[in-house]
Amino acid sequence: MSSASPTPAVPPARRLPVAGALRLGRPSDIWFKPALSVVVAVAPPSLLLVALGRLDLAVYTMAGSLCALYTHNRPYAARARALAGVVLGMLGGLAVALVAASLTGNAAVLVTVGAVLAAVQKVLCDATRIGPPAHVVLTFVSSASLFVPQTLGQVPGHLALAAAAGVWAWLVGMAPALVRPHGPERRATAHALNAAAAYAETAGAGDGHPGARAAAYAAVQAAWQSLSAGTRSAATRRALERLVVRAEVALAAPADVDPARLRAWARALRGTGRVPHTDDPRTDADELLGVAAERATAPRPLWSRLGPLTPIAVRTGLGCALAGHASLALGIGRPYWALVTAASLYQANLTLTWNRAVQRVVGNLVGVLLFAAVAPIAHLGPLALVLCCLAFNFGAEALIGRNYWLGSVCVTPLALLVTEFAGRQHPGDLVTERVVDTLVGALVGFAAAVAVTNRRAGDRVERALTAVDRAREGAARLLADPQAAPTALEGARRGLVTALVDLRATADAAAGEWWQRALPQERVVLAEQAAHRTLAATVRRQGLFADPGTSTHTEDVRP
Repeated sequence: MSSASPTPAVPPARRLPVAGALRLGRPSDIWFKPALSVVVAVAPPSLLLVALGRLDLAVYTMAGSLCALYTHNRPYAARARALAGVVLGMLGGLAVALVAASLTGNAAVLVTVGAVLAAVQKVLCDATRIGPPAHVVLTFVSSASLFVPQTLGQVPGHLALAAAAGVWAWLVGMAPALVRPHGPERRATAHALNAAAAYAETAGAGDGHPGARAAAYAAVQAAWQSLSAGTRSAATRRALERLVVRAEVALAAPADVDPARLRAWARALRGTGRVPHTDDPRTDADELLGVAAERATAPRPLWSRLGPLTPIAVRTGLGCALAGHASLALGIGRPYWALVTAASLYQANLTLTWNRAVQRVVGNLVGVLLFAAVAPIAHLGPLALVLCCLAFNFGAEALIGRNYWLGSVCVTPLALLVTEFAGRQHPGDLVTERVVDTLVGALVGFAAAVAVTNRRAGDRVERALTAVDRAREGAARLLADPQAAPTALEGARRGLVTALVDLRATADAAAGEWWQRALPQERVVLAEQAAHRTLAATVRRQGLFADPGTSTHTEDVRP
């Protein structure tokens, strides 16, 4: 009879971290790109309206200009489509909001419309994996527009202004392709190489640091996704694919690779120089055939990704509605601030949602103090107001990558200044309303997240475990067959890598949900360890190890 203590059916409620939620991280490698892009997208329309004396219309051009915040990590071929989708999504939400505002002045109805829009925007952004700033900017635009006085006759003109600014934002987002057409793919590949090197350096004993391993697998998966959606240049794509294969090999058998060489390849990908050569002609054949086969596989349809997002959709809709109505009950003139605060909280699980609530409150409270200090300067005239908004746009995008609260310090005064496009308002009233709405939105929004539990999180972990087991068994069967086709072995290896990434993401999301049944953590760890051993055997069978030297010869492949 085992003496081990039985695992409790329901884990104890975990502590709520505060200090950890405010810890600053390293800035993104391309932090300056969204920061500069949004300034370039916002400045011309806003300055033109200042010259025409119609700054009151800037709220509509700003809606389109803010689309320049999106898709900076995507290859340009995919970026063109995704950014166009963002612009269309922004116009759709704006159209619904303006029509609703023109049909009714009932604040309760408008809050309800805003909450439904927020839930739809959240689900679509998560399902399409559009990336930061995800649904928050779209929700801000649509929610604020609900409370701007409108008539039906004005709606087409206002939408036209937003569309024109959106087209300009699309051009701004695509402009870097003229200088560095393969920049996103090169950055994604370099990140995968650096992450694999970091894991290899920690893997001297056992399986290495689990956090470094999970981050490296995610980086490699992101690199493959970037390459599959990126350049049409076959030579450039193949050269980058060889490097990603080297990163994958480092994850499967870290003791057999040289981390210094991986980092040297990553450094060589900076700028517009030649793509490094792996000095291993074996990577030209079987494994790249497997990559090509996977690329030819049709992606999962959008509808198949919506089911797991149902709890998030309910949390968002309920939380936004309750926050907005609570703000109305307190007599606040701008309930959409509370609605947007609630919408910004909802993350993949409850623990991350709590972290975002802490970050939002701290950032907004500091931000209103900054607004109070800057308001006298902004009130010098329309041009000063626009210049202050541009400065805060840049600051928000430059800082938000280090921590959400730090970016919110600039987002808050920006949102307050935007309300003054239609006319000067009393700073004290704006500060008071913003503080109250922030606290109401955070408290009510988080309470809704606690009330709506993700009861299927454990089921998804079980399915992910099953997928890893099946992928590992399939690879093991091929390893046992001396006549197994190299392309089949490569496909099995990549399928196992994909299953591992999905398992880690699913387990991490489920672990952050409170008051659920205990997750099979031991099974997850054992499944990962067994899969890693199978991957190591697979790459050894394929002969994918590179020469452990440190040569960094380059191919004659330009970006």
